[in-house]
Amino acid sequence: MDILQNTIDEARRRLQRELQDPLDGIAQRLPEVWFSREALSRVLQESIRELPQCTFVYALNTGGIQISDNVSHAGLLPEHFGRDRSQRPYLKQVVPADGFLLSEAYISLLGRRPSLTALQLIRDADGTVLGFLGADFDLRNLPTTGSLYEESTEWRQIKGDPSIRGTVFLQTRTESLMDRDMDSVLSVLEELFTERGVFQCVLHFSSSRATVWTLEDPYRYRILTHEALSDPDTCLAFPSMPYPANALMPAEAIPRILENLKHLRFADETVYLRSSSLNIFNGMISLTFSCDGSHYMTWKDFLDRSVGFWLGSDG
Repeated sequence: MDILQNTIDEARRRLQRELQDPLDGIAQRLPEVWFSREALSRVLQESIRELPQCTFVYALNTGGIQISDNVSHAGLLPEHFGRDRSQRPYLKQVVPADGFLLSEAYISLLGRRPSLTALQLIRDADGTVLGFLGADFDLRNLPTTGSLYEESTEWRQIKGDPSIRGTVFLQTRTESLMDRDMDSVLSVLEELFTERGVFQCVLHFSSSRATVWTLEDPYRYRILTHEALSDPDTCLAFPSMPYPANALMPAEAIPRILENLKHLRFADETVYLRSSSLNIFNGMISLTFSCDGSHYMTWKDFLDRSVGFWLGSDG
């Protein structure tokens, strides 16, 4: 399973465990007041205190029509009585057998905020379905759902602009300033990576610039023009730092990686490298070609492929 989706699913399971019991407890108080707007809103106003993260609670009939006011921690919003919610994303999902549904996240109509809704099925004493208890949550108000997901290291290819792909064979590479001084540029970049604390770089061959991030100031990037990249004095503007021991990309691989990038830039006049990125901590490289297709791979996968592989000339 995709790592990102797996992390999302686990976060949703944690949220469901935290929200299901409180919603079920509130739902059990509603059948006896179900047919009174005022009584429903009063019970909901008392009950929302048990859901400090909740934005609104409300009651819906089986057709998705709201039969209570919107109830918030600040009070009642009566203008929502009678609102048709039947076309909202959370009412288009199938409620599980246990009667509790935690919706997929969506953008709220009022606040334009990433949100989700919990629905609890309401039944009377005979088991007849009366409708639903709804509870809306702004994602920023929900409890912490876990740690940041780990990025996948699997090779990924992402297609770009179809209009560019459709005309790729009508274009040829135009020599950039960086192309004319490539060896000097790559030598400066090697120094910045291995000796001067640069841990990530986006290299734009066609526009002759690079965007770099450093260990000393990782939250802000620096833009290096062709003039800076081709001048070894630029290295003096970056303090010397030892190569980080926890980098997944070894320092000795960086010269080979940069040399291979140069070959991909010059190997063909029609299909050529437009930009590339390197991050030494996750050990990943990206390549974007003139056809606007992008590849993401580990540094090992990159070095294991010949230039012919990228141009389709390998047997």
